[in-house]
Amino acid sequence: MKALVMNGIGEVDVLELVSRPDPVPGPTEVLIQVAAAGVNFMDIGVRRGSAWTEMPLPRVLGVEGSGVVLAVGERVSDFRAGQRVAWVYGPGSYAQKVVLPATSLVQVPDTIDDLTATAVMMQGLTASHFTTDFYSVKSGDVALVHAAAGGLGLLMTQIIKFQGGRVIGRVSSTEKISVAQQAGADHVIVDAEGNFAEEALRLTDGEGVHVVYDGSGPKTFQGSLKALRRSGTFCWYGPVLGGPGPIDIMSLPKSIKLGYAVFFDHIATPDAFRSRSARLFDWIATGKLKVTIGGKYALSEAARAHTDIENRSSIGKLLLIP
Repeated sequence: MKALVMNGIGEVDVLELVSRPDPVPGPTEVLIQVAAAGVNFMDIGVRRGSAWTEMPLPRVLGVEGSGVVLAVGERVSDFRAGQRVAWVYGPGSYAQKVVLPATSLVQVPDTIDDLTATAVMMQGLTASHFTTDFYSVKSGDVALVHAAAGGLGLLMTQIIKFQGGRVIGRVSSTEKISVAQQAGADHVIVDAEGNFAEEALRLTDGEGVHVVYDGSGPKTFQGSLKALRRSGTFCWYGPVLGGPGPIDIMSLPKSIKLGYAVFFDHIATPDAFRSRSARLFDWIATGKLKVTIGGKYALSEAARAHTDIENRSSIGKLLLIP
């Protein structure tokens, strides 16, 4: 089979498409023919050396995808050959075939196609965690969503809207305004330098927003603090771009609540993963949630996909098609 590996830590030139033996499932594992693999900022972090440091090189990238079961281990009873499945944390997903624990899989209903199923694993589950768990948006709330034209931002915007909230979206260029608006953003701020707080305050009559969803790195941290209202909630995420540095808790303004939203806390067990996935699939099947596929790439084009994400030139979810 073909797989996309990283031969070292660094830029996209460390990526290489190679041939590897087909993997064989163990007693509690499942062998899957990969239909699509998601491209995530986490993959960038792995390539740069901020994660998976204990894994030997060369290593196959990717953690997310969908496909068809080819074979199951002798102790697997939940899945069988021919079923369509998806997964959200399956190391080695940038490949034509992958072996994963049965507990890390969810069955994909016939109403959801492979590309959509892949696109809502990491980003869809993250969006639902942020907007229904970490801070449960209610009618009348105003949310500031950073990177509102990205895959995660577009999904968060839609969930916030159908829960009755109002969205102020921040995008990096004018070309992305219409994309954020189509997802339901009530206002869109164009800003690539972190100068957005005054406009967010103006749009809320000086009160500030109820919640900020910020995964844009250190340069937006202070602006997000400033954009919050009294007792507002700051949802910080996205370790690849780094944190804001040490924080003196007594310096935090306006009695805000600041937290780092950890993805796996939303799907801490296989049952939680499957129930949250089922809710996402239902939202999609009923038309409440629309998924934007921003780009499809061959495995050999993974370097270009990484570059497009790092340059912030992409819109929606990027996928590799083995």
